[in-house]
Amino acid sequence: MAIAYHSVISFGLVAIPVSLYTATQDNDIHFNQLHKEDQSRVRYKKTCAHCGKELKSEDIIKGYEYDKDHYVVITDEEIEKIKTEKEKSIQILHFAQLNQISPVYYDKTYQAIPDKGGEKAFELLRAALMKQQKVAIGKTVLGAKDTLMAIIPRENGILISTMFYQDDIKALQRSYDVPQPTEEEMKMAEVLINSMDTPFDPSQYKDEYQERLKQLIEAKIAGKEVVAANPDESTGKVIDLMDALKASIEKQQQSKANSEAPSGKKTNKKKGA
Repeated sequence: MAIAYHSVISFGLVAIPVSLYTATQDNDIHFNQLHKEDQSRVRYKKTCAHCGKELKSEDIIKGYEYDKDHYVVITDEEIEKIKTEKEKSIQILHFAQLNQISPVYYDKTYQAIPDKGGEKAFELLRAALMKQQKVAIGKTVLGAKDTLMAIIPRENGILISTMFYQDDIKALQRSYDVPQPTEEEMKMAEVLINSMDTPFDPSQYKDEYQERLKQLIEAKIAGKEVVAANPDESTGKVIDLMDALKASIEKQQQSKANSEAPSGKKTNKKKGA
């Protein structure tokens, strides 16, 4: 796994050198754009608006438009020069409860690993945050942006998530008429939630649509006919909330009973059997 970048986590007089690794990857199937007539690949070329010459990446530099068609060139070296040592490190600003932060603020997640010599301070920070059930909120400069970060403790390490600023988040303006559930409906909903309450195990979740997409591609390559997916029984229109809750609870209880039944024995006998 390639290192995303090196940094230092700083709070008080403590400095912890760390390496950050990307914690996620893109496993989605991506399609290329083709010309409809001959199925040739559609290519996008970068060209100069002045001379029309096609450009390679090494021919391109950064520029800021300070007036119409007037630019000042800024190099990566110049950007690095104006960064202070404080801005190159991850400065912890304060600590907070994890449940105080709305998930909408989280962006990209990294795994932080201590560099040599920083292991003890790293583990002390992780263990203290875990014990207090808190996260650290910090800032650093990534590229040309002052980036907000959440330092999140886990049982086996620390995750660091970049965060959006409040100005980046759209106001949640959409609203709806809020009905008041009855006491019976609340009890039924709680029973259903409790019946489906199991520890989170990420290995249990798969991208089923991507699997069907792979099967579609393989079928097309083999010249086979594409078969429509089976309709989902759960997409029927809900008529009555209480009936739907009761049916959901019964289905969940039956599913649980079947999973707990000894192998080879069925718990749901058909009528007349």
